[in-house]
Amino acid sequence: MHLLVFDDPAIRPHLLPFTFTRPVGALRCGILTIAEKWQRRLASPTVGFLTEPYLKAKFPVCDDGVVSGPVLVVNGAVCPDALLAAQVRALAPNEGLYCGELLVAARLADASLVAELIQDGLSQKEVAEPVTVISRPWHLFLRNGAEIRRDFELLTGGRESAPITDPHTIVYGAENIFLEPGVQIRAAILNAEKGPIYLGKDSQVHEGAIISGPLALGEGAHVNMGARLRGDNTIGPYCKVGGEIANSILLGYSNKGHDGYLGNSVIGEWCNLGADTNTSNLKNNYAPVKVWSHAAARFVDTGLTFCGLLMGDHSKCAINTMFNTGTVVGVGANIFGAGFPRQFVPSFSWGGAAGFETFKLDKAGEVAERVMARRQLAYDEAEQSIMKEVFAATEGGRVWEKVK
Repeated sequence: MHLLVFDDPAIRPHLLPFTFTRPVGALRCGILTIAEKWQRRLASPTVGFLTEPYLKAKFPVCDDGVVSGPVLVVNGAVCPDALLAAQVRALAPNEGLYCGELLVAARLADASLVAELIQDGLSQKEVAEPVTVISRPWHLFLRNGAEIRRDFELLTGGRESAPITDPHTIVYGAENIFLEPGVQIRAAILNAEKGPIYLGKDSQVHEGAIISGPLALGEGAHVNMGARLRGDNTIGPYCKVGGEIANSILLGYSNKGHDGYLGNSVIGEWCNLGADTNTSNLKNNYAPVKVWSHAAARFVDTGLTFCGLLMGDHSKCAINTMFNTGTVVGVGANIFGAGFPRQFVPSFSWGGAAGFETFKLDKAGEVAERVMARRQLAYDEAEQSIMKEVFAATEGGRVWEKVK
């Protein structure tokens, strides 16, 4: 049976800028993306996406683009646990599982119902307990520690960790540390007494790094010399990090390689934070943090005391960049110069505190092509099409273009 992860239209706009370039289910919280959580919990050999048309080339519904027969559809904003997965597996044909008004999952007897996600006629069941819903960007780091714990149990249960052989590495809570094959550690401190530490395949922890759990380090990722990772952190696949990081997520393929502080933040893919970049995650008056909402087209109250930087894919900042509390940066922005940039930096912006101009699509594409080539990946037609769509969709945010 096909497993399909759908974008809830009431949720997806509120997860921008991250959902400009991916389906909701491709967001990473904990060790795994939400789609990967569902796939593993339901033991499905494949997973497809029901998402925006311009994303389908990169995130297809299935390999050949055609789905037939019975299907299981699940909400890409819902993080499953063992109990929820069991309820989904128990669904009868044309039965839906709900959490209040929220459709969590449905088993459809025929794939022809998928196109419009027809809910009329579904018999309804209620979840056994409230579900975890990622409906705002800051929910990603708020839930990250709990999701690392869940994913750790899911991925490591019944398996044996690779050994830590370096005699100069200090370990606390060894029973809560799991190494996949190919991990390299040199003269580091790993403290898993307060939460698990998961080190993905071929990842590296370099000399003098101090890591506190919960921590998820993705495949091929590096923790640089002297880094301090303070807990509830996810460093996605092929990222490189240094300096001080707390309760933050790097989705993948991004670098924060040098000193500087990153806290209560989410960084997209293919981003680079220059040396000594710092994020404020707490206002001086301790007031709740407001952040820019693409859906509301205004600043909204998060209700949080701590909230740092939310940066979309392919954005970069230069050395010594300083981000105010609750700054939102769109896709494909390039930030540099002295002073604090504004708290909302639109997609494809070029500049900083002194002002912005448009980072032209062809120039942004040249950078993306170079950066992806460094990881042996192509800036192919699918990637180019996504960037072109986002550039057009975000034109209204680049207000300086209207003045000319």
